[in-house]
Amino acid sequence: MPSFVNPEKCDGCKALDKTACQYICPNDLMVLNKDLMKAFNREPEMCWECYSCVKICPQQAIDVRGYADFVPLGGSVVPLRSTDSIMWTVKFRNGMVKRFKFPIRTTPEGKAEPTGGFPPGEDLQSIALFTEPQSLGLPNVWTK
Repeated sequence: MPSFVNPEKCDGCKALDKTACQYICPNDLMVLNKDLMKAFNREPEMCWECYSCVKICPQQAIDVRGYADFVPLGGSVVPLRSTDSIMWTVKFRNGMVKRFKFPIRTTPEGKAEPTGGFPPGEDLQSIALFTEPQSLGLPNVWTK
């Protein structure tokens, strides 16, 4: 379900140099049309569907297109973001509505460990690389 920007809701993040969706997109797909001051997804087919843009948009201007097997012909998927969760509202073409609520994050803001719990500066023999060089099919790991 690639993301797309609803131009009626988008305000270009108040004309900042870089929009929130541009900042967060891991595939660098979101861009700002400086003439209209509206963001858009320049290559929806390349979207990873991580929904980071949906979760961060302050105007809730980013929606997703539902796949035909998930939301058949005429249905819609609408995300509604709060501070700690995101509510997905799926409306089927027969009028039935289902809602699914998921947390936005599992780690409190500012508490994520950048090293993932491993001490910084470990060498190539660390537990983080425990299957190398065997998993690469090499006799040993090359070093300078």
